[in-house]
Formats: sequence, C-alpha cells, structure tokens
Amino acid sequence: MRDIVRILVTGGAGFIGHNLARMALAAGHEVRVLDDLSTGFRDNLDGLDVDLREASLLEESAVGDAVRGMDSIIHLAALGSVPRSIQDPMRSHHANATGTLTLLDQARRHSVTHVVSASSSSVYGMNPALPKGEREWVRPMSPYAVTKLATEQYTLAYQQSYGFETLAFRFFNVYGPGQRAGHAYAAVVPTWLDAILRGEPVWINGDGSNSRDFTYVETVCDVLLSAAARRVHCDEPVNLAYGTNTSLLALVEEIRSIAGTEFDVRFRAPRAGDVPHSQAENVTLRNLFPEIVPFQLASGLEATYRWMRGVVAPESARHGGR
Repeated sequence: MRDIVRILVTGGAGFIGHNLARMALAAGHEVRVLDDLSTGFRDNLDGLDVDLREASLLEESAVGDAVRGMDSIIHLAALGSVPRSIQDPMRSHHANATGTLTLLDQARRHSVTHVVSASSSSVYGMNPALPKGEREWVRPMSPYAVTKLATEQYTLAYQQSYGFETLAFRFFNVYGPGQRAGHAYAAVVPTWLDAILRGEPVWINGDGSNSRDFTYVETVCDVLLSAAARRVHCDEPVNLAYGTNTSLLALVEEIRSIAGTEFDVRFRAPRAGDVPHSQAENVTLRNLFPEIVPFQLASGLEATYRWMRGVVAPESARHGGR
C-alpha cells in the first residue's frame, strides 16, 4: 500500500493545481490548497475533499499556517502571462518572486523541507539552442521570465543553504482540460478551441513558425505526484516536457483534424516578449521519473477538445446559440 503524503498545493484552485489535487486525492493522499483566488477559481475544487486556505503568498502568518504539518509542498501559485508582466512588472515580481521566498522561509520555520516548485521554459529567453538543456545559458525576455528564474533559484538556494530536498521544474506550455479561455491572458490551446467551437477565427501571433513543447496536464501531474511521494530532489533545474517541438501552424492542422471542421485562420503582429522556439532536452527528467509515460499531443488535444466542447455547448445554449 502506498504511503499517504500530506501535500500542500499552492495555486491549487488554478488549472494545473486543481488537476493535481484531484489526482492526488484519487491516489489516497491528503491535500491542502493555498490560493488567493486571484487567478484560480473556487469552483475548480467543487467536490474535492481538500483543505482550502484562501490567502496570498505574501501573508506570512497565513502561509505559515498552511505549511505547518505538511510532508511536501508543490508550489504552483504564480501570476502567469508574459503580456501581463510587461503591463505590470511589479505585481508579477511580488506575486512570483517575493511570494516564493515567503513560502520557502515559512517552510524552513516549520521544518517542511521537501519543496517542488514550478519555473518556466521562458527563462531560456533569447537562447536559440534547440533542444534546450538545463545547463544552457538563460536570458529572460520578459519580467515574468525573470520572476520564474527567481522562483527556481530561490528554491535551489534553500537546498544549498538549509539542507532542503528541492526540485525546480521548468514547465513547457502545459495544456489540457480545465484550462480556461475567455480572458486576456489565456493560453493558445484553450483560446483556439474556444474560438473554433464558437465559429470564430483563430488568431496566430506572428507567421505561425513559432514552436512550443506542448505538455499535457495529466503528464505534468503524474510527475509532480511521483516527486512528492518519493521525495525526489535535484540540485539543478529540471525541464518538465518531452521534446515535442510543434509549430503553431502544425498545431492548427492537428486541431483541424481533431475538430473535423474548417475554420478561419488569421495572422497578426508577434507579441513582445514571446520566445520564438521552445523544445526541452529531457534526459534528466526521464532519469528521475522513468515510470512516467507521457500523453501524445494528438491524444491530449482530443481530450482537451472534448472537455472544451462540454463547456462551450451549454454556455451557447444558455445564450441562445450563435
């Protein structure tokens, strides 16, 4: 029988967080969620037996209370989005960099020494290397990317300074069910699927040659849960992706095949701060987590499309269709 692990998930009401909470509970673990609901949604946790603590990472006493008694912390809470950070860099810094440091220091004070944190492939920035290995140089192109570099480096520094067992993952374009569209900072996959289901055009920023290493959310959560259950740690950042370099034009065609319908594709100017290409070298990930079998892109997109169809159809019906 697998040992029960008491896991604190920061940002547990968000996209990755609520998927992780659901899977952790299904595996028999205990889950506490810390989320200020600024970008997460309370209804993401409906029906889940979690201990929700509604507070910001900047509230030291609340963070300390949430950390107390936990076996492992999976730190997902962040103010995401490159464009949002360009618009308001100070807010991103406080939420992501200062918030991470507050969490780590409260973990130190309460002797919770296993911390898994979410960094981002955006830290590679201007480095053109493909695939991108963890020892490649980094050159962030946005305030958001800088805050994620701070997140991972604080996490690793606590390993060296205080003897923590830490793991700093660099996430690469996570997608899947539960990822919402309909807001200014929505990710590309839900935005496109939502537009297709509503009969609206799909907009591509740039000429479509930009590429990303898309990673299905269930694969990410499998890795995170394995890390918590086995107290996996590493003294360097670890890419969390499986090396699938997919251009936006190729993604459009994959979605067209899954949706089985035609849709209008339009182009506009590239966004400031966007990295041109992203592909992970994943030797370290596979060595640390040999048991994980990743979802293929087609399977993940199909599951995401089915979920989005279930969201958009009832909403359209409520508003009399299009």
